[in-house]
Amino acid sequence: MMEYIRVHLLIYGKVQGVWFRDSTRQKAHALGISGWVKNKIDGTVEVLAEGPENIVNELVSWCYIGPPYAKVDRIESAREIYEGIFNSFDILRTS
Repeated sequence: MMEYIRVHLLIYGKVQGVWFRDSTRQKAHALGISGWVKNKIDGTVEVLAEGPENIVNELVSWCYIGPPYAKVDRIESAREIYEGIFNSFDILRTS
């Protein structure tokens, strides 16, 4: 049986102004993952993703590279309790 997970990421580096949010949304859509991505005022990008563990892990691995022109310095990752409350993967407003 496939395990579903939720992962919360804070991504540090040159990750704003390089299409990181939209590229993450596109990758998540391609993988069939739900959740959201947003820029934070401190210059980080925040991601909350839910789905099958192996697929969510694929998105997390992709986030370490990101789109062209991004330079990821580090990622803080926390696994959370899967809730299954999202129907899509969206870009949220900066907070």
